[in-house]
Amino acid sequence: MLRPFGPPGLTGYAVPVETEEERIALFLDYENLAIGARESLHGLQFDLRPVLDALAERGRVIARKAYADWSYFDEDRRMLTRSHVELIEIPQRMGAVRKNAADIKLSVDALEMAFERDYVTTFVICTGDSDFTPLVHKLRELNKRVIGVGIKDSTSALLPPACDEFLFYDTLEGVDVPADRPRRKKTAAKAVRQAPAETEPEPAEAEVARPRNVDELAVLIAQTLAGLQRSSSGAVLASSIKRALLRKDPTFSEADYGFRAFGELLRHLAERNVVELSEGSAKGDPEVSLPSHGGEKEAFALLRTVVGDLQSQDGAPFLSGLKNRVRKVQPDFSEKKYGYRGFLEFCRAAETQGLVTIDWDDDAEDYVISASQA
Repeated sequence: MLRPFGPPGLTGYAVPVETEEERIALFLDYENLAIGARESLHGLQFDLRPVLDALAERGRVIARKAYADWSYFDEDRRMLTRSHVELIEIPQRMGAVRKNAADIKLSVDALEMAFERDYVTTFVICTGDSDFTPLVHKLRELNKRVIGVGIKDSTSALLPPACDEFLFYDTLEGVDVPADRPRRKKTAAKAVRQAPAETEPEPAEAEVARPRNVDELAVLIAQTLAGLQRSSSGAVLASSIKRALLRKDPTFSEADYGFRAFGELLRHLAERNVVELSEGSAKGDPEVSLPSHGGEKEAFALLRTVVGDLQSQDGAPFLSGLKNRVRKVQPDFSEKKYGYRGFLEFCRAAETQGLVTIDWDDDAEDYVISASQA
């Protein structure tokens, strides 16, 4: 609950430590993730920030451990260190390849934490390797919630069903998969032992990207609110949104955007129909929800119009490039304004309204979007 403080007219919100929130331990089979991203996502370098942002909407990450032979991942090591990840060294060059050494060490550490730290409620296992399925089963037997994270094309079909929740890295907000090269066939990333591809030097500044204006902040809050609504069964309170924003960026302050308090910011967004506010269970901590419409109907209609025009000219368009065509009509279009994590999710919502249909084209390896008949 947010506690009001400060003189009249300048009341702010104090964010207490929430004892009921999920406490998360994060374990990364880093070699599987890095090689899987490079081979399955057209050379993309794995970035931990989208994973941390997704977990910020689910709880507080209190332990972060990554396992690999770090002599192969020099640039990645710097990125992880800036994100306060403990790097566990698993050397491979010791006369003979130490097969599964990282898997064994990760599993032992996870089980040790499960037994010794009762306050850890959720374990996040970042890998696509089915060898971790027994670990997932055991953690769930110990009454721990397990979230898996993996690259879609390099994740075993056995692993996701074993978890309480599984996030495909490819679909996380903030992951932009290059589309200039053909998609590779599914590979077992863990089995490949080689040095990573050279990457461009990373900027010296911290990697946290702050919204530059109130419009971008409105998109971030709508996106965060949508994530909280998906992951919680009850109402979303203002205090929960503030905590999630602080997990995504510990330096966040509404004062940077000209607001004296977080409640004032929410009231401003409510006036713009970005969110809706209603009285919560505690005074000063309102319930926050996305508007029933909030321009969403107009956005769906825009999508259908653009798809219909393209369809009449050159046939039904592919998903790739469609968002840019929509922006040619409405330059400020963003599906995130309506709480959607990505453009495909927005199109699927339009499909449920009967405005478009979505089909997969095996030859093009892309979705085909068609306008429904009026």
